Amino acid sequence: MFWEIVVPVVLTIIGILLSGLRIANEYERAVVFRLGRLKGLKGPGLYWLIPLGIENQRKVDLRTNTVDVERQETITKDSVTIKVNAVLWFKIMDPVLSVTAVANYYAATYQIALTSLRNIIGQHDLDEILKERDKISEILQQVVDKATDPWGIKVEMVEMKDVELPEGMQRAMAQEAQAMREKRARLIKADAEFEASKKLGEASALLAANPMSLELRRMQMITEVGAEQNTTTIIMMPSEFVTLAESLANKFKAKDE
Repeated sequence: MFWEIVVPVVLTIIGILLSGLRIANEYERAVVFRLGRLKGLKGPGLYWLIPLGIENQRKVDLRTNTVDVERQETITKDSVTIKVNAVLWFKIMDPVLSVTAVANYYAATYQIALTSLRNIIGQHDLDEILKERDKISEILQQVVDKATDPWGIKVEMVEMKDVELPEGMQRAMAQEAQAMREKRARLIKADAEFEASKKLGEASALLAANPMSLELRRMQMITEVGAEQNTTTIIMMPSEFVTLAESLANKFKAKDE
């Protein structure tokens, strides 16, 4: 009779004690409360809680979380309506604060990122947003990290993904880019013409200093034209050139004799 009473009682006590065993993974921590008051942290590994509701826990994941901030329609500093989305990476640095300081750390961090994205876009011009995206992302990361620090959350990185412009603004920017390309092409062509004119000026100065070279160049050009067009060309030569050619021929003839 005695054992019939003792054995069930002992088994019941053992079952109650075993029901208090808990396991936390390496990346998890358990924030333990005893009768509603904070007791401390447990884990990772095997640990024991006082059963029968005397102690309870809230498990927290210490790994990096990724939040995709949905596309927001906002107005830039220069009154251009754009749509922007971003990605936020954060992790819990203080599990106790993430449980006791905020009701839902994930939702709270998301809302902070959402409102901060709108505010920061409104403080910058469209050109700054398009050209200095990394700088704006860094500013956004600092703002969100400062806001979530009292919750024990560290914002590791924020990156703006896409910036969607109105169709009219896209056409205007395309026209501006086309105009800039045409401007560069004209400047390059003008520089080339300037360099060519300088070379022509130097060449003309050399030819002017030596009239004979000018005549030789003129004959070369006439020869090239005649070869290309397959025509007969009549050349009027200055008498000085003929006289010089005759004198040179006589000198060579005298040497041969």
